[in-house]
Amino acid sequence: MSKFVPWNSQLLDELRQKYARGKFIDLDGHSTHYIEKGKGEPVILLHGYFYDLLQWSKNVDILAEVFKVYAFDLWGFGYSTREPMDYGYQLYADQLLKFMDTLNIRKASLVGQSMGGGTCILFCTQHRERVDKMVLVASGGMPNPPALLTRMTCLPGVGEFLFRLRGSRKGILKANFIYNEKLITDEYVETVTRFQKIKGTTEVLLKILRKQFWDKLLDSIHKLGEMDIPILIVWGRQDKSIPLEIGKQMHKILKGAHLEILDPAGHCPNDEQPENFNHVTIRFLSS
Repeated sequence: MSKFVPWNSQLLDELRQKYARGKFIDLDGHSTHYIEKGKGEPVILLHGYFYDLLQWSKNVDILAEVFKVYAFDLWGFGYSTREPMDYGYQLYADQLLKFMDTLNIRKASLVGQSMGGGTCILFCTQHRERVDKMVLVASGGMPNPPALLTRMTCLPGVGEFLFRLRGSRKGILKANFIYNEKLITDEYVETVTRFQKIKGTTEVLLKILRKQFWDKLLDSIHKLGEMDIPILIVWGRQDKSIPLEIGKQMHKILKGAHLEILDPAGHCPNDEQPENFNHVTIRFLSS
């Protein structure tokens, strides 16, 4: 068994050299790691909290058979910058706009999971002309009181202690993100949380948790519901982080949107049900 490398202990540049497989782009002085694959109409994938662009590893290649696919690490995650920032939906909507402007992407379809979905919602209400279609995957934004584990982690000192524990990431994935525990292998945990070894990542994770902005987009969701934009909502039936009932409430507000429920699946249906997710997403984006 390889020696455990403590969380929040490694230099960003060193892990970039070892593991980053994409390109880097400077957005107003802030480094962003991204990948691009395929040809066709542009589709941009935005990952959620706790993950990086590897969240889409089971989706990118299939989508890239039909579209020009981009995925990037939100600031504070993956191999993007760890500079102190005001982390939240507005920051990430601004990052998305800068990304599109810098790469000369005039208009794109957006696919966002959880926090990435909330970012898509806010971005679309601010820059409707830049969005073709939108896929919201277990999206944040609707009122959703934090779970007990989240409330505990927000306590001063408690969160820092929990995030130092060697097995904490596996427990968090089990409690919040993945329904089928058989998928949470040691290899899976190592792959999707590797970037959390980088110094500064724990501070980002805790700052976002304690800011508690995830469920504060109700006004934007109502505004989006009045817009003429094709929307696909995808939810896992067994989602424990943002229960399906909240997804159904969002669906009622977003008039004309289509709700696709994947079963069995938790908070990351694109990861647990990749074949079904890829099928419904390609069908929707191609229609």
